[in-house]
Amino acid sequence: MEVEVFSSYLKEIRTKVDLSMVVLIIATFLTIYITRWIYRWRNPKCNGVLPPGSMGLPLIGETLQLVISSPSIDLPPFLKKRLTRYGPIFKTNVAGRPVIITADPEFNYFLLRQDGKLVDTWSMDTFAEVFDQESQSSKKYTRNLTLKHFGAEALKERVLPQMEEFIQQVLINWSNQESVEVKGASVTATINFAAKQIFSGDLENAPANISDMFKDLVEGLMSFPINFPGTSHHKCLQIHKKVREMMKEVLQKRLKSSERSEGDLLDHIIQDMNNETYINEDFIVQLMFGLLFVTSDSISTTLALAFKLLAEHPSILEELITEHEEILEKRENPNAPLTWNEYKSMTFTLQVINEVLRLGNIAPGFFRRALKDIPINGYTIPKGWVIMIATSALHLNSNQFEDPLSFNPSRWKDIQPSVVAKSFMPFGSGLKQCAGAEYSRVFLATFLHVLVTKYRWSMVKGGKIVRAPIIRFPDGFHFKMAKKAK
Repeated sequence: MEVEVFSSYLKEIRTKVDLSMVVLIIATFLTIYITRWIYRWRNPKCNGVLPPGSMGLPLIGETLQLVISSPSIDLPPFLKKRLTRYGPIFKTNVAGRPVIITADPEFNYFLLRQDGKLVDTWSMDTFAEVFDQESQSSKKYTRNLTLKHFGAEALKERVLPQMEEFIQQVLINWSNQESVEVKGASVTATINFAAKQIFSGDLENAPANISDMFKDLVEGLMSFPINFPGTSHHKCLQIHKKVREMMKEVLQKRLKSSERSEGDLLDHIIQDMNNETYINEDFIVQLMFGLLFVTSDSISTTLALAFKLLAEHPSILEELITEHEEILEKRENPNAPLTWNEYKSMTFTLQVINEVLRLGNIAPGFFRRALKDIPINGYTIPKGWVIMIATSALHLNSNQFEDPLSFNPSRWKDIQPSVVAKSFMPFGSGLKQCAGAEYSRVFLATFLHVLVTKYRWSMVKGGKIVRAPIIRFPDGFHFKMAKKAK
């Protein structure tokens, strides 16, 4: 009996030892696997030498550092620290994706002229979900369509008079209010005007405030791509769905109409549906949504910043007023509408706009994806890696722009064309420059023309600026507007 008990006891010990060994072996293999995985994360494969930098924490990379806000118009801390430590080209990891960030003017200039050869256009995950990726043929069609309705010829022949009349009414409404939060009011104005050009639309009776929806959309586009209720990313996708539903209702109403009498962009694209196989309802809805977005956020942010900077620099404002009063004095009829030649004569105004665009850095950068290994300065950018051209670092480069944080429109009088080509990219560069660049400049110049000749303004609340990484106005810019005495 005692022998059996002892034998059972030995068997129990052996079983426990075997289990311990199994657990130990599993733990050892798991530790080796995790260690190797972390090593591979920190040291990605490369047929050469990667640029310096850090891949950050496993899975999330350096995403958290990227979105830390900075209470300044200066470069975000993420960029500033790494450019100082690693130089103008460095590696990082954002939301689990390896990225090369470049602030090298020469390399960027070269890269943006290699679309379709060394690189192609790429969008962050959230952008890719919100803005459907188009084929090359549809991209070409979209660009040509946009230029036809928002390009220089359309502005000159048709849009400019409508734009001035619209802006005059906007500023009358603003001056009748106790105060105006310029950023939010500008989003509403720019969306309403763009909607009139795209689908002759009046959004005042829309089921939701589309301008507020677009504000939240912008916040979500720069968020960590986690689609879970309560996150900015989830909210962004929900807003995108609602806005698309509104656009779809507009389209279906137009399709039911037997005539194309509006002559707007929507009529144009509907007429082309029979000629191009990729033009379907989803394509049209997404195109309308995308055009509303790109014609609203950048212009409204630039306008808000211009209000603030001009209010803080009275001598620059005075020079701007002088230029526009001279335009009025040269007219036979001072109340005549603004002409294209008058717009082209606004030398100082366009310098002011350039300076606000330079300081504002509305887009944190442009993204490309390497189609093959790219050698640069002894390093190699691996095929498939994302490349971010950090425009903010170009715009605030002290080697190209003296005292880069100062608001100095006069700097543009003597600036070299090569500096403009390689270090100033508010609307992109090369073949992929934004088709609406001229539209944005004309809208801003026309707005300033009406504003400085007919109104005065002062800030009554807010004024803070943060970057995280896009520019934000946490307290808004609240201005009191008043009509000038004649």
